[in-house]
Amino acid sequence: MFVSRKSVRVLTSAVAGIAALGMASAATAKVDGDTIILGAAISLTGKYATNGIHAQKGYEFAVKKINDTGGVQVGGKSYKLKVQYYDDESTPARGAQLAERLINQDGIKYMLGPYSSGLTKAIAPVTEKYKIPMVEAEGASRSLFTQGYRYMFAVLSTSEQYLASSIALAGEVAEQKGMKASDVKIAMAFENDPFSLDVRAGVVDDAKKLGMKIVIDDKLPRDLSDMTSTLTKVKALKPDLLVVSGHSKGAATAARQIQELKIDTPMIAMTHCEAADVVGKFGADASEGLLCPTQWAETLSYSDPLMGTAAEYDAAFKKAYPEYTTVPYQTAQATAAVMVWADAFGRAKSTDTEDLRDALASTDMKTFYGGIKFSEAGNNIAKPMVLRQIQDGEYNVVAPSKWASSELRYPRQPKN
Repeated sequence: MFVSRKSVRVLTSAVAGIAALGMASAATAKVDGDTIILGAAISLTGKYATNGIHAQKGYEFAVKKINDTGGVQVGGKSYKLKVQYYDDESTPARGAQLAERLINQDGIKYMLGPYSSGLTKAIAPVTEKYKIPMVEAEGASRSLFTQGYRYMFAVLSTSEQYLASSIALAGEVAEQKGMKASDVKIAMAFENDPFSLDVRAGVVDDAKKLGMKIVIDDKLPRDLSDMTSTLTKVKALKPDLLVVSGHSKGAATAARQIQELKIDTPMIAMTHCEAADVVGKFGADASEGLLCPTQWAETLSYSDPLMGTAAEYDAAFKKAYPEYTTVPYQTAQATAAVMVWADAFGRAKSTDTEDLRDALASTDMKTFYGGIKFSEAGNNIAKPMVLRQIQDGEYNVVAPSKWASSELRYPRQPKN
């Protein structure tokens, strides 16, 4: 979906909505007949457009599914849902401006989050100022949950957990090879943005606990389009593990240049593999063995009455959007965010924002995406991260062992 940078257009979900919300008035909700409107400033153009569109489709899929199954009854009355979108152009300042517009000009009282930690950091103070509840699915930076926000709730695991399983896995492999975890040498390359720096902090903490040695620690520009310098050092220093975080563009850059420079590091883990479509872009052979942390996978044993199992959600989404061969976790968690709203409206039996804030705070639900329960700070404490490895073009869960559907292939053996 294209949205001009020069003129901000309102994009409204075409689906007929979720019957969700009780006796509403203009003072408590944006209502158009029998429809309640949620607001979202999201990246449809700019750096984060790929993942922004993934999230938007996840929102819309959930809205349609809930509507098609009768919606939510509150106070004996049914309402539908639409999502009113503005394009934040992947710019934090623009995101904050549009959040103000949604709340003050459009009368939006219920928000869905933007894409990325940086955009969420820009919008959260706005929703907090106006006491507007926001359920967000794409801002994982742990620093978001140290600000004392009362109106922001996140369905995803926080960023320091993203690559933690790769550190633990490297330690396990070392011990299986008759070495110590402390023998492992790590190379790190992280984009200089809030999300990736939080991922880095988690890696550093976990490596320190195991006594591992960090031999490369590069912070790269936000427009992560070249990793040649880092990868040249990797070839020279021969680490046991290379970890990379730089959103979709960073994952694409890393995968391409790892292939071009014939990097033979035995274990490589990077965020955003699926969102960047590294298999589609560079082929199954070149991407073979890459480790990809994920919030969700279709092989996990999660389920709920609305979406069914994780596998059933995966199949249904691919049927609705056949251009997807792999459903990114960004999409699944966006769907989960809408489900959290539906659950809160049903339990609150009210459209009052304070009643809904309290209902959100007490959320405790099982979904196809995993458990969702919020800490006092607003982050989800009921769902772990898992690690997938690209094996013959497929993304297979290999860690933690509790959730593994396949064995780790080590060392990675790309066919450059």
